[in-house]
Amino acid sequence: MRFHALSSDRVVVTNLVGEHVVLPRAELDEVVTGGRPAPATITAMRARQMIRAPEDTLPLELLAMKLRTQKRRLAELTSLHMFVVTLRCEHTCRYCQVSRQATGRGEFDMTQETAEAALGHVFASPSQQLKIEFQGGESLLNFDLIKWVVLRAEQLNHDEQRDLAFVIATNLALVDDEMLDFCAEHQIVLSTSLDGPADLHNHNRRRPGQDSWQRAVEGIRRVTARLGPDYVSALMTTTEESLDQPEAIINSYAELGLTGIFLRPISPYGFALRLRGGGRYDTQRWLEFYRRGLAHIIELNRAGTPMTEIYAAIIAKKMFTNDDPGYVDLTSPAGIGIGGIVYNYDGGIYACDEGRMLAETGDQTFRLGTVHDSWADIMGSHKLLDPLWESFTLSVPGCDQCAFEPWCGADPTFHHATQNDFAGHKALSAFCARNTGIFTYLVELADSDSFVKDLLYSWAHR
Repeated sequence: MRFHALSSDRVVVTNLVGEHVVLPRAELDEVVTGGRPAPATITAMRARQMIRAPEDTLPLELLAMKLRTQKRRLAELTSLHMFVVTLRCEHTCRYCQVSRQATGRGEFDMTQETAEAALGHVFASPSQQLKIEFQGGESLLNFDLIKWVVLRAEQLNHDEQRDLAFVIATNLALVDDEMLDFCAEHQIVLSTSLDGPADLHNHNRRRPGQDSWQRAVEGIRRVTARLGPDYVSALMTTTEESLDQPEAIINSYAELGLTGIFLRPISPYGFALRLRGGGRYDTQRWLEFYRRGLAHIIELNRAGTPMTEIYAAIIAKKMFTNDDPGYVDLTSPAGIGIGGIVYNYDGGIYACDEGRMLAETGDQTFRLGTVHDSWADIMGSHKLLDPLWESFTLSVPGCDQCAFEPWCGADPTFHHATQNDFAGHKALSAFCARNTGIFTYLVELADSDSFVKDLLYSWAHR
């Protein structure tokens, strides 16, 4: 068992798989020193296999079974396959993390030949669940290739019989009825960006005419009307200008009928580093933004307006169930390669999208090869295995004794980008500080407010 102080007299204690109990510090002291803890403490800790009687073997077997269940996803590796179908884009977003191109069709578009080779890798994955996500640039600028890949993948899947799904990441500015009809026919989900109210969104995501927000909102409404609310989702990025208005950002989602929001910090990758402050801001400022935002979401739910904070829901699943949601930033071994893989427009293969962003600025650390290399060579590459090995949290200093290790992850790409080290020095890690702050806040909320605990339970079991 490992513990983390919530206050001078309260601690949260976790076991190997993240089951937890909140105790008075004095009770934990009684357990550790062999004193006389309260019967309720003994019951709670024995139920979570944190303590056992000397002759008990069943708790060890139960804990091992839970750990095997959590890690079963490793046998189903690489379910997410991201196709960068073009770098062309008509937006000039301030935090763009890739080298956006404004040139005509051809030079920066994926070809059918490259896509065919990439599909060979998709179906070489052992995962029964396969999701192909189309990215850009603005992916709809190469919609002809998207259609070709969807039809070809479905053809290949006739024999493979995998659970096949498709997502298009798009700003929705160019979506038309023909595209929506194709998405409806093939059950394709559309994922877009919405940074909040019109002035904030248009400031962050610029395009000719300054109508990015208007087009995004119109697109969300069109997708909802044609395909249904489950076929569109939105993602926001927190910039410096966002930090003072979490409530307004969340309200803009609620007004559109969106019931989930991911309060996402900006990532220190690629061309986002050109932003003021190197694409970063003080972690404590972002945590205050997150706390305000989550508090507002909780109050919306109290008032009867359903709204989920997606990151808290992912963590809640780890806190309250034995089911790992597989979110790549919160997995160990890390999600790079194992959780998802990227096929660039030029045929290059990257362990993660962030690795592709780093490559745009000259850092090829996470480039695993090309679509013409074999799947075995790609997945067995030292460029993938080394960061996985070095960042395994159960053996990383600073992680191995952390109470939140079962809920957290490795994220070697972040630590390589910020500290030039796959594991990173945890005392200096913004990733570590941010997640520790969120984990602590969620435990405190659930321990002190029964409504919040029930709400997190509901999110965990979505």
